[in-house]
Amino acid sequence: MCNAIIKGEKNINILDIIYPPKCGICGKIGYEDLCIKCEKELKKVAIFGKEKYQDKFFNTHFYLFKYEGKIRNLLISYKFNEKAYLYKTFAKFFKKYEKNLFKNEVYDIIVEVPISKKRFKQRGYNQSLLFCKEISKIMNIKFEKNILKKVKNNLAQSTLNKEEREGNVQNVYKIVNKEKILNKKILLVDDIFTTGATCNECSKILKENGAQQIDIFTIAKD
Repeated sequence: MCNAIIKGEKNINILDIIYPPKCGICGKIGYEDLCIKCEKELKKVAIFGKEKYQDKFFNTHFYLFKYEGKIRNLLISYKFNEKAYLYKTFAKFFKKYEKNLFKNEVYDIIVEVPISKKRFKQRGYNQSLLFCKEISKIMNIKFEKNILKKVKNNLAQSTLNKEEREGNVQNVYKIVNKEKILNKKILLVDDIFTTGATCNECSKILKENGAQQIDIFTIAKD
């Protein structure tokens, strides 16, 4: 790391001078990923949702926001407009308010919802993976990579209705490392939860291959 000594008092990261830290939302200089004003704006619309399901392969869905208004615009930019850095912004907000969402839950591993190779080449990153890795550090849960693999480049879920979404994700995912999920309680991370078809299909595959329990965590719910 490039550092400079200023009057012998402290190390200054030269990269912070060339590329000063700024808020991922408003761009205000001097704030690491999220400024105070934008944090307050996010807090106003935060839901900190927790919903239990009896008819899914996962037990509980945790989410920070509703997929609407400013959050919707931010997530569209994050997912489709090359603003990959926003994962740090969402993660920083979560870090401050983690206890508003998760209380006494304990997980063995954390896993992301994968995207296809074709989608990765188009986008350059998996938005769920970036967020998942950051959450693993915040929650101190072991991140396991290469657990789920997307083997089919299906139609984008956002273009389909509820019934079509359920059929669109069938036979799309497979387990890569079965031994790493046996009898494990897993937190599965994605960006947006709409009908839950994608998360449910991934949970089904995990359960069929030996996972004990799956909960879902997304940034937003539609």
